[in-house]
Amino acid sequence: MLTFISCAKTMAARTTVKVPEMTVPHFQAEAVQNALDMGQFSAAELERLLRVNSKIAAENYLRYQDFFSEANRPMPAVCAYTGAVFKRILPKDFSADDFHYAQNHLRITSFLYGLLRPLDGIKPYRLEGDVRLPERGGVTMFDYWKPLLTERFIADIKQQGGVLVNLASGEMKDLFDWKRVEEEVRVITPDFQVRKGGQLKTIVIYAKMCRGEMTRFIIRNRIERPEDLRAFTWEGFAFDESRSTDDHLQFTLV
Repeated sequence: MLTFISCAKTMAARTTVKVPEMTVPHFQAEAVQNALDMGQFSAAELERLLRVNSKIAAENYLRYQDFFSEANRPMPAVCAYTGAVFKRILPKDFSADDFHYAQNHLRITSFLYGLLRPLDGIKPYRLEGDVRLPERGGVTMFDYWKPLLTERFIADIKQQGGVLVNLASGEMKDLFDWKRVEEEVRVITPDFQVRKGGQLKTIVIYAKMCRGEMTRFIIRNRIERPEDLRAFTWEGFAFDESRSTDDHLQFTLV
């Protein structure tokens, strides 16, 4: 069983987390070219491209200018991102065995690096899926990555038993030929909702935290069977059998 999560927009400048090893991303050469291309934009252009404020644009301008500096050391991907999902995965208290298990059973999307394993070394960046790089033929990063990632992603899933636990945000499907993914492997999608006023609603921050907590649950407990996901609970969220199917697992906070 392979678990799939989204990258985060926010990243650390450095990490003190000790990991058993650091690996090279499969699409390192493509990432290097992407970073070179992004480094050609001014801070003002990045502000427009990334739809961010001037402070964030300036920060990422400096990131790309510094990308190839020897002092800019790569960090393991699972420790580099600092969004809500990764805060709940909490890799700082992983054992070496936890990291090794995660390396084989977890994949992280990246608009710069394509598809990452947890221990792949990456550098701070910011990039969006709808950015069009002239050197990439003017297509979006979604369309650039799709033919490169789909085969690799399916092979990784099949290597771990042919079952994918999709804990990524919806837009990440566009990085792949998702119809083909669903045809070749079994995709299980957990959903986390809150009951408010008699209706079920998705609260984004709760959904993100639950995705991180479930990822941690899978890694720490070495979950290999889809049915064992039903045992997941966190802060009142629990499996809702009446609203679930074999491939859609509903977890509800009552």
